[in-house]
Amino acid sequence: MSDLERLIQLLAKLPGLGPRSARRAALYLVKRRDSLLAPLAKVLTDAADSIRPCSVCGNLDTRDPCGVCTDPKRDDSVICVVEEVADMWALERTAAFTGRYHVLGGTLSALDGVGPEDLAIPGLLARVRGGPVKEVILATNATVDGQTTAHYIADLLADCGVQVSGLAHGVPMGGELDYLDEGTLSAALKARRPV
Repeated sequence: MSDLERLIQLLAKLPGLGPRSARRAALYLVKRRDSLLAPLAKVLTDAADSIRPCSVCGNLDTRDPCGVCTDPKRDDSVICVVEEVADMWALERTAAFTGRYHVLGGTLSALDGVGPEDLAIPGLLARVRGGPVKEVILATNATVDGQTTAHYIADLLADCGVQVSGLAHGVPMGGELDYLDEGTLSAALKARRPV
C-alpha cells in the first residue's frame, strides 16, 4: 500500500469524511505539501506528544490540571458532568457556565458492555465528597444511555448533600450537545431543574 493510499484510509476514518472526501482532502494536502501538509504533520506530531487528559476533570489540554481547572474565576461549588470533551467544549462556547466540569468518558451501555467501572464516576464522587461542591449538573445527552447514566449518578449522589440538577427541556430527545447551537445550550443551562 502506498503512502498516499494510507493517507486516504486514515483521513476516511475522521468524522464527516468518507472515502471520496478523504481522497479529495489527501490530494489537496499533497498539492500544498509545503504550505499545508508539512505544517499539519508537525502540528499533529506535537499534539500527539503534548495533549493529555486532565487528571481532575478529564478535559484535553497540554497541561495538567487543565486551564479550566486552574482558572481562579471559576465557581468551585458547581460541577457540570458531561459525557465527552466535545460536550464540554459545546457548553464552553455558550459562555453561560462558569463552574467546573467533569468528563465521564462515555455513558453506561449494557449493549456496548460499558459499566460504571469504565467511566470516570469514582473521580466525580471523590470531587463531590472532598470539596466545596453544592450542585452537580448532569448534562448528559438526551439519549437513552445518557439519561440512564444521569439517573445512575443521581442515585449515587443522593446521600452526598448536594443539589443534583439536569439540563432543562429544549435539548431535544436523541440530541447531542456538540450539535446544538449556543442559544439552545445557554437557555438549557439557565433553566436547569432538579433530577
